[in-house]
Amino acid sequence: MNKKPVERKKLEEIANRLRIKVVKMIGKSGFGHAGGSMSIAEILTTLYFYELQVDPENPAWEERDRFILSKGHAAPIFYAVLSEKGFIPEDILLTIHHPDSPLQCHPDMRLCPGVEASTGALGQGLSIAVGMALGAKLKGKSFRVYALLGDGEAQEGQVWEAAMSASKFKLDNLLAIIDYNKLELSGKINEVMPLEPLYDKWVSFGWHVIEINGHSFTQIINALDEAKKIKGKPTLIIAHTVKGQGVSFMEDKVEWHAVSMSVDQVKEALKELGCPQEEIELTLSQMKEE
Repeated sequence: MNKKPVERKKLEEIANRLRIKVVKMIGKSGFGHAGGSMSIAEILTTLYFYELQVDPENPAWEERDRFILSKGHAAPIFYAVLSEKGFIPEDILLTIHHPDSPLQCHPDMRLCPGVEASTGALGQGLSIAVGMALGAKLKGKSFRVYALLGDGEAQEGQVWEAAMSASKFKLDNLLAIIDYNKLELSGKINEVMPLEPLYDKWVSFGWHVIEINGHSFTQIINALDEAKKIKGKPTLIIAHTVKGQGVSFMEDKVEWHAVSMSVDQVKEALKELGCPQEEIELTLSQMKEE
């Protein structure tokens, strides 16, 4: 599959739609991880609409690139991008968290097309990605493997074991991204368990490291392109982001890690995101039905 050029304006529109979908899903279900979903909208948009070689009509295509959402609690925006890409129908998004829905609180590879691994137990996703990348090397496959981690998740010991393994086996077909929004469930990263010097740590573990603004499509694209040129070692992108990006009352606030949203909050968030009034009214009526 050849990569088609994508206009930056188009990427911006997609990222905004993803955020709108997240607000609608959390509003309808009554709960969800809003802050950490909003912070990775640009990253997921660029991955799925610029970078990844995947086929929604054939999710099991053997030559596809693999993407692992290691921070599985950001499932709402993952489902949003899977619907935007065509893996799942958009009309099932509002079933999120329902017992009979394929869209559970954390991604389940047995239920949802496009999900490569069931994640949510933090620290495991990079290990899964390492296994996939190593398997590709052993089989002589050319696909690449991508893993998106949370910054709080990077405090897990298993992440560093996986980092050592990836370096040892020279997995230049592996790219990890850290969503560095500096906030985790219980507070600020630098107060709970500091990660700095994060760049130097990963370099010392044998990785090629790129540091970017995780909301800049230009910087994300340039980093992804640079990673493919690196030979003999895996690449890490440290993406500096803002938790809750896109909705002013959510931005950089730890309390928006995992939330319930009131009717008024949903209304205000959708307005800020430029959602049409008729869509806002429909969303609010669906919330009131519960």
